[in-house]
Amino acid sequence: MNLRDLRYLVALADHRHFGRAAEASFVSQPTLSTQIRKLEEELGVELFERSPRHIMPTEVGNQVVERARVVLREADQIREIARRTQDPESGSLRIGLFPTLGPYLLPHVIPRIHARWPRMELLLVEEKTEEVVRGLRDGALDVGILALPVHDDQLHEQFLFEEPFVLAVPAEHPLAARQGPVPSSVMEGESLLLLEDGHCLRDQALDVCQLSGAFERSGFRATSLETLRQMVAAGVGITLLPLLAVTPPVPPSADIRLLAFQDPAPSRRIAMFWRKTSAFREFLPQLAAMFSDLQIGRASCRERV
Repeated sequence: MNLRDLRYLVALADHRHFGRAAEASFVSQPTLSTQIRKLEEELGVELFERSPRHIMPTEVGNQVVERARVVLREADQIREIARRTQDPESGSLRIGLFPTLGPYLLPHVIPRIHARWPRMELLLVEEKTEEVVRGLRDGALDVGILALPVHDDQLHEQFLFEEPFVLAVPAEHPLAARQGPVPSSVMEGESLLLLEDGHCLRDQALDVCQLSGAFERSGFRATSLETLRQMVAAGVGITLLPLLAVTPPVPPSADIRLLAFQDPAPSRRIAMFWRKTSAFREFLPQLAAMFSDLQIGRASCRERV
């Protein structure tokens, strides 16, 4: 068994077709088929069910394929270690972020990262928190930027910044006339538009609702922050938005009034995570410092609200 055979194995599991798997692996179909058969003979188990119409992994085949993916990712990490030894500021870095943060955070930091490390390739993945954590644990991601708390003993945690929430209300809403920062108690008795299950922002907003006496508007759950924003602009209700989601370059809306909260303002705490055994663990604190410094974005947002 060698890495080449494992790559053939994963390719066949992905493509479910000998011809397409061989093409993706840049070998002939007989070569790939022969190596898969030799691997099955070596292991003493059948890894794929074969029929004239389809190829699919057996139950044990699925388990072997998943372990093969881990081995191949670790092999890639070994190559990356060697590359980083020669040039610590080059290579690829796979970063996972959750959807209510990624689109609003990245415009503030990506230009600075490219200016500081021009040879570094950032591969950005947007997934819900549990998927990012799984990707970190399995080696599919190198870095995760997530809202606290995250409980995983395999991961190193480095705090980045605290992001306050603002209250978004329709321009004609009674609260829109309020001037200056407001206490969170202004939400008492109000129904808030929230995201659907699976978004960490939903859980954070529910915590704020519980403390302020607000409640969730029934019969509606948004799939994204942009949907929430459009519903507020349409006068359907009010919601909580993270500060970065209303910070330039995000354009303002004349139909929405944004209210800052008095201290202590409701907020979420953002941190960077990576595996404690990561090949990049000596470099990643430098990258985290780039994400920590968001003072310009915060100041411009304060001017807006």
